[in-house]
Amino acid sequence: MATPPSAAVFAGILRDEGVTIVEVGEWATHNRNSRGAWGPVHGVMIHHTVTRGTANTVRIVKDGYTALPGPLCHGMIAKDGTVHLVGYGRANHAGLGDPDVLSAIIAENSPPVDNEATVDGNRAFYGFECENMGDNEDPWPEAQTEAIVKVITAICRHHGWNARSALRHLDWQPGKVDPRGPGMDWSKLVAAVSTRLGAAVPSAPPKPVKPVVDLSRIAAAAKANPKAKGQPVTYSGVKTVEAALVNEGLLGKVFSDGHYGTSTLDAYKKWQRACGYSGNDADGIPGMSSLTKLGKRHGFTVVA
Repeated sequence: MATPPSAAVFAGILRDEGVTIVEVGEWATHNRNSRGAWGPVHGVMIHHTVTRGTANTVRIVKDGYTALPGPLCHGMIAKDGTVHLVGYGRANHAGLGDPDVLSAIIAENSPPVDNEATVDGNRAFYGFECENMGDNEDPWPEAQTEAIVKVITAICRHHGWNARSALRHLDWQPGKVDPRGPGMDWSKLVAAVSTRLGAAVPSAPPKPVKPVVDLSRIAAAAKANPKAKGQPVTYSGVKTVEAALVNEGLLGKVFSDGHYGTSTLDAYKKWQRACGYSGNDADGIPGMSSLTKLGKRHGFTVVA
């Protein structure tokens, strides 16, 4: 638990840790503070962007979208390791997450598997998006992972935290998978932060349990919700499937909201067509074959 420093001090602690930063526009006053508090802060959350190109990615995380205004993080860590500061204060990056995970981060322990989303993470965490497609194929260059280590270390050093004050988006919110891909080894990254802090390496976190999606419940949600706008289902499997579609590049991140509405339906139609289906077989209603293929690519299991 800590009070965020001023924007000038924040930039200074990053520079002191050896981070190369670029200050983007009026980043120090660009925030969502009018929509809620930022702080006390408890940790540093790392994401991937599902975008290509540094300039394009900086623009997106700075400005956001119509339905999800920017900033979408405090800094964007590019492939070359440069950290682009785009906002300071409350940012739209974490969303609602698991209170048990928050308790673990506050206690500087390994987070448990997340299974609910009820706590405001935008208030509680620093957020850094990292330029990566998130498709489990786009590599993480060494310069980028080194920058992540330095960023986490700088913030932890300033607040007197240990390396377990860092977490991934996938640790916080059910259905999320970021960050992932070749070169992203979270346990090694956390160990590197500990080494840089001059502390003992924390114990490894528990292996995440694969989410399970019930085909009958997800199909029912797909059939019902396009006709019942504004009536989100509570079944967590919807967000699991939506997160997979986001990572496939078929669904905008802003529409990953737990509501199997028309945007999710259209995205799933695209996935079915990518699986070789057409006509009535590509209607956006998940079937066992297409959903199983999606689950194998994105880390969830399907049950009938």
